[in-house]
Amino acid sequence: MAAVNARPIDVHTWSTPNGWKVPIMLEECELPYRIVPVNIAKNEQFAPDFLAISPNNKIPAIVDPEGPGGQPITVFESGAILQYLGRKTGKLYPADERARVAVDEWLFWQVAGFGPMLGQTHHFTIYAPEKVPYAIERFTAEAKRLYGVLERRLEGREYIADQFSIADIATVTWAKLNFKQGVDIGTLPNVARWLERVLARPAVQRGLAAV
Repeated sequence: MAAVNARPIDVHTWSTPNGWKVPIMLEECELPYRIVPVNIAKNEQFAPDFLAISPNNKIPAIVDPEGPGGQPITVFESGAILQYLGRKTGKLYPADERARVAVDEWLFWQVAGFGPMLGQTHHFTIYAPEKVPYAIERFTAEAKRLYGVLERRLEGREYIADQFSIADIATVTWAKLNFKQGVDIGTLPNVARWLERVLARPAVQRGLAAV
């Protein structure tokens, strides 16, 4: 039976690819939540109060007033939060071990590779104060390689781990910004179809609009 919170979960986040993941998951799970903005442009992620719940000074982080045993719990790192909410609700994170391993593989692929490498692509092509050709070439090439991995994985599949899951939530927030990553989505028909399918979900749209 899915857990139902009487009190909202506080989501400390900002409008970034990582920051969108948790509101999307909470919308999908129909759990009440409250956005607590952490303006990273103003370095609010370094405030002592935020450090107390996110030791790495990174968004997102949550405070669930109804955690294990009915006691509050804090969780930081987007992948850990998605897994926690999946276990809490029994949604989008399968209990079957074989299916869960597949979700975990692609979740870790996203948090360890797809997200960080695309983030570096954003930085060096858009935000860096000086253009460094070697860095731009390196990270753009890696972005294209990772999209190629995703394209192959989605061959014959509607979702990354067959059923819609936290692996899709983790990945879509970055993939929707493909136009910033030097990637021609027109050359990736499987990714393009998947992206359209996931972004059409009402809960995904609500989660993206929440931050």
